[in-house]
Order: sequence, then structure tokens, then C-alpha cells
Amino acid sequence: MMTGSQYIESLRALKTEVYFMGERIADVVDHPAIRPHVNAAAVTYDLATDPAHGDLARATSHLTGRPINRWTHVPRTREDLVRKAKMMRVAGRITGTCFQRCVGMDALITLHSVTHDIDRKHGTAYHERFKKFLVETQDRDLMSGGAMTDPKGDRSKRPHEQHDPDLFVRVVERREDGIVARGAKMHQTGAVNSHQFIVLPGQALGPEDRDYAVAFAVPADAPGVIQVFGRQVNDSRKWEGTIDQGNATYGVVGGEALVIFDDVFVPWERVFMLGEVEFAGTLVERFTSYHRQNYGGCKSGNLDVLIGATAAITDIQGTAKAAHVRDKLAEMAHLVETMYSGALACSHECSTLACGTAIVDPLLANSAKFNTARYYPEVTRLAQDLAGGFLATMPSERELANPRVAGFVRKYYQTRADVPAEDRLRLGRLIENM
Repeated sequence: MMTGSQYIESLRALKTEVYFMGERIADVVDHPAIRPHVNAAAVTYDLATDPAHGDLARATSHLTGRPINRWTHVPRTREDLVRKAKMMRVAGRITGTCFQRCVGMDALITLHSVTHDIDRKHGTAYHERFKKFLVETQDRDLMSGGAMTDPKGDRSKRPHEQHDPDLFVRVVERREDGIVARGAKMHQTGAVNSHQFIVLPGQALGPEDRDYAVAFAVPADAPGVIQVFGRQVNDSRKWEGTIDQGNATYGVVGGEALVIFDDVFVPWERVFMLGEVEFAGTLVERFTSYHRQNYGGCKSGNLDVLIGATAAITDIQGTAKAAHVRDKLAEMAHLVETMYSGALACSHECSTLACGTAIVDPLLANSAKFNTARYYPEVTRLAQDLAGGFLATMPSERELANPRVAGFVRKYYQTRADVPAEDRLRLGRLIENM
């Protein structure tokens, strides 16, 4: 298993083609727009090698018996799924943001069972092929970018009906040594700092969509893989300072990108579905169940940070003992624990698939995601309410170094005599950016 620093160094060996703000990025690791996301992903490595977390982020490979990072593990038991959810919350508390490794993890878990089921019906050899790939991923502790969301084009039409056939990833050539894939995947979290991509169908498919029923893996720097890193709210603050970023170390959300597959060659040993359209829907259903389990864990961990920051700001501002403030903080905690309980519930009510993989209860997993989508905005609304209007009007951190106004800014933004104004501004920016 790699440490966080080893993961960061491993990215430097990649020759990825990444563009941002109209230019190609020569150094992805240290670019100010990307480095916080790299730091957040590195936490998933440090957790697995930190003795303080025991077996939470470590597991034993069912294929080799060797210790591995849980982000590359296929769950076999109820306890595996419970630890997965708990691991999410811990990582969310440490980073206060998205740590980006979940989509690739769920892609690995899903393909393990789906390839098994395809082989049972069609007599193919996908499962053995995938297991070899999984062992390599585990042994090298690779970060996989799960690539599922197609551009989709006209949503009223099926993939084969689109005016442009490349609006869903498809196979354009079958060769003796592999296939050639073309298309794109959008909104790909952690893409620019992943070692490899695992490409999956993004929806159920019909017989006419056979060329779109494809699953495969490619290195992130394979010829023809092009990435366009997306803009984020307040992203220019990353190269303007630190306080104004709010979460300067780990960033905001996951660092999403458009990933383009411009006639990318994939050798047969990395092809895990090719034309078996009837399994595309099954793949999506299983993937989304695992991924929606995650939300109750990671988002509750993120909101633990927000609740702590909000409680601290009310203490600094002298409102912490007010009854309505205490009631709202309690409501924030209640909503977060409701989210988390869904992640635990779907894990405890799991079942076992034919290949031995443990799968969460789909209904409870979807309920966990529903509660998270509903309650997350409410928790942030309460945080803004308790912090007050200064969140929307804070001056730039550069004014703290402005000889003409720095003294005034510190004077008028200070609340308690024993707390510097900078502390209030830092907490305010953290709340604002979350």
C-alpha cells in the first residue's frame, strides 16, 4: 500500500493530457487549481497506512490474501460494507470535502459481480480477466477514476438515435488485439489525479445500442485520453491566497473534468463487457446502490466539519448560549445523523450475490441518498443563518496586508477580545465555501 506522499509522487510519472483555462497543464500535481484535490485523495492512502485507524481503511484481498487499501477492496461481508461507510465519514471529517476515490472503488466492486454474471450466461471470460486487473490495481494501490456519465445529447433519444453517435462512449473498431473506443464522460470526479479510468455504461441499453454496451479500463495517460478540467465557484481564490479559499489544503468538491476518449485503443485484457446490452441496466443499478451508500457516510463527515465551524463561530460571536442557536445546532446534528444512519442501515441489511460479493440493500441505499440530497442544503442554510451576514460581505484577505486599512479590518471584524479577527475570517470563509 502507498502512503499519501507516495501517491502524490506516483502522479508525477504520468504523462496525462490535461487542459484548463485554455492551456495545457504541464504539472498537474502542483498546479494551484488541482493541488488541493490531490491532497484530499492522498488522505485515502494515509488512512490505510495509519495504525490509529486499524482495519477501517485496510482490508485483506479475497483473491491474494494480501493486505490492501479498502478503496480497492471488493466487500464480502456485512462488516466490509459497514467499515466502508464508516471509512467515508472519517475521510469526510479529515478533508471537509470530496476525496474522489469512491467512484472508482464502486466501479471495481460492481464489475466484479457483473462480469461473473455475464460469463455465466454467455460463457465469456470477463470475470477471470477482471480479477487479474483487480489484483494489479490492489497490489499497485492505484486510484481509479470511475467514468460513467455520458454527455447524453438529446435525452429523449437512445444512444443509437443521437444525431452524433459519439455522445455516448462506444466501440468504433474491433481488432485482433483489442478494441478502439470513442466518446466522452462528463463531470468526472478526481479524473486529473487518477492513475487509470474504468469506463462503464451509464444507463440501460437496448439491442440497437450494442456498440455502447462496453466496459473497459485504460491508463489515465493512454494515447487519445484528453481531459478538460472544469471551473469551480471561487476557483481563482486558489492562486490569490489561502484564507479566502476556506479549505486551502483540501479544496471544494472533487475537481471534476470532461474526459475525452479520442479513438483510444484498449487491449482485450482490459475489456470487461462488449455488446452484452442486457447487463447494462444491472450494472448501473448495482453501481448506484453502492455509490448512494457512500453519500450518507462522506457527506455526513463533511457536515461534521461544517457543524464544528458553525458552533465555533457562534462561540466567537457570543451567541452560542442562545436557545435558538442551540436548537439549530441540534437540528443540524440530527439531520446529519439521519443521513449517516441510512448508510449504515443499507450496509447491515445487505445480501450476497452469486460471486460472493456483498451488496447493500438498494431501497435503503437510495433512501440514504434521498435524505442526503434533501438535508445537506438545509444544514448549510442553518450554518449561514447562525454565522450571519458577514459571510457575504467579507473583504479579501489581502486587506489584512494593506497598510491603509488592515488595522481597521482587524478592529471591526474582531468580536471577542481574546480572538483575533483572522480567526473569525477563516471560519467565515470555511463556512462560505462549504
